[in-house]
Amino acid sequence: MLIQNRSGQNFEMQFTEQFDVVVVGAGHAGCEAAMAAARMGLRTALYTLNVDLIAQMSCNPAVGGIAKGHLVREVDALGGIMGEITDAVGIQFRLLNTSRGPAVWSPRAQCDKQAYRLKMREVLESQPNLKIKQAEVAELITESSLVVGRSSLVKDLDTKDSANDQGPTTNDDFRVVRGIKLRDGRTVGAKAVIVTTGTFLNGLIHCGEQQYPAGRSGEPNAVLLGEALKNLGLRGCRLKTGTPPRLDGRSIDWSRFAEQPGDADPTPFSFRTKRVAHHDSQVPCYIAATTPETHRIIRENVHRSPMYSGQIQSIGPRYCPSIEDKIVKFPDKETHQLYLEPEGLNTHEIYVNGMSTSLPVEVQLEILKSIPGLEDAEMLRPGYAIEYDSIDPTELQRTLETKKIAGLFLGGQINGTSGYEEAACQGLMAGINAALQVKGEPPLILDRTEAYTAILIDDLISKGTNEPYRMFTSRAEFRLHLRIDNADRRLTPHGRRVGLISDEAWQDFQGKQERLAALKKLLERTRLTPEMLDKIACCHSEKRNDEEPAVAGGGTALDLTSALGQTLAQLLKRPEVMIEQMAPVLREVDPTFFAREGIRENPRESAAGLPSEIRNELKSVETEIKYEGYLMQQQRAIERMKKSEQRAIPGWFDYGSVSGLSREMQEKLKHVQPQTLAQASRIPGVTPAAVSLVNVYIEIQAKRREQIAAL
Repeated sequence: MLIQNRSGQNFEMQFTEQFDVVVVGAGHAGCEAAMAAARMGLRTALYTLNVDLIAQMSCNPAVGGIAKGHLVREVDALGGIMGEITDAVGIQFRLLNTSRGPAVWSPRAQCDKQAYRLKMREVLESQPNLKIKQAEVAELITESSLVVGRSSLVKDLDTKDSANDQGPTTNDDFRVVRGIKLRDGRTVGAKAVIVTTGTFLNGLIHCGEQQYPAGRSGEPNAVLLGEALKNLGLRGCRLKTGTPPRLDGRSIDWSRFAEQPGDADPTPFSFRTKRVAHHDSQVPCYIAATTPETHRIIRENVHRSPMYSGQIQSIGPRYCPSIEDKIVKFPDKETHQLYLEPEGLNTHEIYVNGMSTSLPVEVQLEILKSIPGLEDAEMLRPGYAIEYDSIDPTELQRTLETKKIAGLFLGGQINGTSGYEEAACQGLMAGINAALQVKGEPPLILDRTEAYTAILIDDLISKGTNEPYRMFTSRAEFRLHLRIDNADRRLTPHGRRVGLISDEAWQDFQGKQERLAALKKLLERTRLTPEMLDKIACCHSEKRNDEEPAVAGGGTALDLTSALGQTLAQLLKRPEVMIEQMAPVLREVDPTFFAREGIRENPRESAAGLPSEIRNELKSVETEIKYEGYLMQQQRAIERMKKSEQRAIPGWFDYGSVSGLSREMQEKLKHVQPQTLAQASRIPGVTPAAVSLVNVYIEIQAKRREQIAAL
């Protein structure tokens, strides 16, 4: 095969090995990408610098949290593995935000750090079609379009109405990836390459005045691949993140801290998990706080922090600030909360959540000793900051394929995101779309109305980012539609179509949807009787969970006599009525719905004595009924948005010839290359007037092309 190297020279390439898909980097994005491609039937290789550190939790050993839990649920609904791994190794589970509306409920699990990577490796190694390789990838092998034109492996999308063709249409700068070159000189051919390198590209660690190159503490960085990506013409930026110190739990006075236990009956992350592995053996976390002395120490030494000394120029995560950032930016706050979280069942190592820092080691020790209960704490590992290279995500298409190099996909922190969950969803989508491209099938492109995953990708490719991007529920226009309980209904059909959902899982999914539909109909036709009213009133004072007060007002009498004769669905629309209160009634009128309780042995008591599996299904139906008006209102808005999303901007569209479009608008639109009018409207600085002009000129330029073609 004739290949062009980085110097532009052509030569004949003979590959040592050949795969359909090669994944570079075995973090949370890489594992999802490799599993997806392999499960879709493609010969896949996963390359990592150290096979013993696959899926290493280099920062907090936790999965989920606000909005992040939504992403994990979506990964699972599509057929990914992060949720199932977490259910198997999680040592504390909590459903967050349950005192608020269901749109923002989100699961979180503290994981056993060592068990997580061991379980992930076990799952990867048992997957057919997947090979795990330990080697450093030095560069990408690309084929110049000057030699072969467009790749025969990439579906030709040069049609007038195609919205997916956002790559270059000339041969001058168009390349196709053909494989990778390893540091030891071996070459590996691939029809698609997915790069998921995390913080390893030219990684540089800072701890006080000290700095040294590393991808993570104790691990080498990836310099060669970082330079190779730059030489391919991909725009990059420099980002920063950090991690807190770890302590020896045996040196902590635990009596000084408030205990934070897990939920009595945990909600699993995976829709396929019936019961989490450590259901009855969860461990607590503990809540600590900084003191005025802590703040004094930090203020007196902040000049020694690389962030404030000028040693670090790159931007860190806004929503996960270092402890020195908190003290400087919020000087009026007298205390900041910290969480002491165990890193596993077989270790005494404790993660100090909320104390990310790059201050010198001796200052970190002073800070710890200023916190009551940590006066004698021994630090096992100091905190540090790390700078690393990332790629400007506006270089990507919606499939996460690069615009300039066909067959090259990027996922995870290399795209400017932060967090395991954000990485996992990108890795999964990159793996799916790389596999679909190799198979010659249409890509899987989700829109903003059906997944947080789609919102994350759309934000990145439309707006770019100059700081590590973190997902929040507030980023969604229609978050009531994007709940954790309906992620399977939204996305599992997509996962089934691409081949990631097994027959058994699909049958379970269909069975669940039938149960929920039947229960909703039952509630809509069953009318409230005096006998039912008595049973509902008896349940009124039960607590739903540990975060909330007693249901509907703490045990006060519930007068529902005016509701006699109404349907249970109408009753459920009242804010003071919860579906748990109806459980005794529903057990009688629909006993089959509760018959699954026998699959659990001695479930712990939860709201109304219901196991989490049944309780969560009931809450899903309740949400659909109680918020029906809001959901219908949002559905109409969703339909309007989808109409604008359907208006494609063809790949041949020339922004330079649009009369009345300012140079600034032209530059922004050419830079991002939006695929639809809706995406164009979300680009920062692009006005509604500019979008209207583009809409008009799509028709004008299309007619001109037709006239030229007819000559």
